[in-house]
Amino acid sequence: MGKNLVASGSTDAKKETQKTIITVALTGATGSKASNPATPITPEEIADDAYACYRAGAAMVHLHMKKDDGESPSMEVEKFKKTQELIKQKCDVIINMTTSGEVTTIEDCVVIGSFKKDDKQRTDLLNLKPEVASYDIPTMNFGRSVVLFSIPHLEVMGLKMIELGVKPEIEVFDIGDIRTAISLIKSGHLEYPGHFQFCLGVAGGAGATVENLAYMSRLIPKGATWSAFGLGPAHLPTIFTTLALGGHIRVGLEDNLYYEKGVLASNVMLTKRAADIIKMFGNEVATPDEAREILGLV
Repeated sequence: MGKNLVASGSTDAKKETQKTIITVALTGATGSKASNPATPITPEEIADDAYACYRAGAAMVHLHMKKDDGESPSMEVEKFKKTQELIKQKCDVIINMTTSGEVTTIEDCVVIGSFKKDDKQRTDLLNLKPEVASYDIPTMNFGRSVVLFSIPHLEVMGLKMIELGVKPEIEVFDIGDIRTAISLIKSGHLEYPGHFQFCLGVAGGAGATVENLAYMSRLIPKGATWSAFGLGPAHLPTIFTTLALGGHIRVGLEDNLYYEKGVLASNVMLTKRAADIIKMFGNEVATPDEAREILGLV
């Protein structure tokens, strides 16, 4: 069989998949140097880490920013802009920006996400026109916090992404999120068929199991592309399962702090291992330009 760039959106295409995209989630909303000293925090650190991961095989990097305290998540557009510029000076890796919002406390409840239909803080970020941006579907318990993304807000975000030509990474945490995404595709607020990110193992969402991943991969629209990650110890089993099902993979310190039990990871370590696993499986690691073709960015 000749090499090609066919990506599977359903398991019936898995045998044709040759190129696998590695996305690296470099920092995360809760990442800090206190939890892992290798976590990049400043725009300069994030850009340097993005370049190192690109050299190790990453085609896409997923960005979160931090406030000046180095711990709290920030949606400050200027921080994203500076990081975007620094990365572009170094390499052509695909930049995928979070739109998940900052953290709000209401009484004793920590809330992540949107409260207003015209949530300016998050839609302003899209004006930077990253090639990809996260499009978080769920309203759910997130550990002891609450994630809130209302349908009116999702409609606004989706139309804004279509207007600006930003590819949504449709982040789904459970089966119902896929149904919601399909509804938004049918209503014209998301473009068909979409690119899905399965986020597994979050308390309140679907567990990171072979059964869940296999089932969820069958629910997305025909022709859609998808990627997956499992939190913490589920990191490696999710990579193996995803490759077997024909998907793409996400690694990084946002999702997993350890390389193995008792050994802290770095983003480069996780990227290199993912690249090795892809090659052992018989696939090839997608370059940024190959990933652009797979995801329909060109």
